[in-house]
Amino acid sequence: MKNVQLRNSFLLLLTAFIWGTSFVAQSVGTDYVQPFTFNGIRSLIGSLVLLPCIAFLDRKTSSPPKSPKNSKDLILGGTLCGILLFAAANFQQFGIQYTTVGKTGFITACYIVIIPIFGLFLKKKCTPFIWLSVLLALVGLYFLCITTDSLSINFGDFLVFICAILFSFHILVIDHFSPLTNGIKLSCIQFFVCGILSIICMFLFEQPDISLILSAWAPLMYAGVLSCGVAYTLQIVGQKDMNPTVAALILSLESCISVLAGWILLGEALSHREIWGCILMFTAIILAQLPVKPSSVDN
Repeated sequence: MKNVQLRNSFLLLLTAFIWGTSFVAQSVGTDYVQPFTFNGIRSLIGSLVLLPCIAFLDRKTSSPPKSPKNSKDLILGGTLCGILLFAAANFQQFGIQYTTVGKTGFITACYIVIIPIFGLFLKKKCTPFIWLSVLLALVGLYFLCITTDSLSINFGDFLVFICAILFSFHILVIDHFSPLTNGIKLSCIQFFVCGILSIICMFLFEQPDISLILSAWAPLMYAGVLSCGVAYTLQIVGQKDMNPTVAALILSLESCISVLAGWILLGEALSHREIWGCILMFTAIILAQLPVKPSSVDN
């Protein structure tokens, strides 16, 4: 059992590494293609990558035929997830044009703190750790995003923060539909929907250039094959038989990896103020995942 947990922990760490470094691919991609073009192509690549996984798992497992309700849940869930992913991913891709890879990773990770707050509207009370994490996240965001000279927020940081809110809704929708459907099929549909919507917007609002798209093949393939296809599959496999809190903590390393990747690969440096903001936000992410005794929280 320990060997299985060690293996799964490694798979989750690899997932966090791929997601963290994919912010570099997204940033490099902006040098070649516009946001809708990038997300449209990468999402469709991700959807295609998952098709062999689905075929392999369907052949390996002999499950009873799905009921019409299961199929309806799969299509509805995949479509809703795809629409939210389309909105979140494009806000992120637009935002990363105006901010750094490291800041994008940390601000996006705010969804870990935002989700419990949304839970209040679902009549789920927050733990003391959550409220402390919210306070630390707000202070961290202030140090990370607000400039002292004009007390203004960077436009890119603002767009990425909207992306974090949208990802919070996206995760809540996944949380509702994933127990009702096949996770990999749900993901495949959501990437397909996201890709189609982005491609439509690409033709409406951008001027796609095939030569520039071909020039961006490396970041597109990394973001499509590894970030969308491979990492999602690794997450599903890695979370099996793992403590959810431990899994979330390992995956939250994505934000730290994005800072290191931006520094090593792109030469992006953070000021002392921004480093303190990252430290506070990472502390908030950790606190948001700490388990509490059931008696201390009302469901």
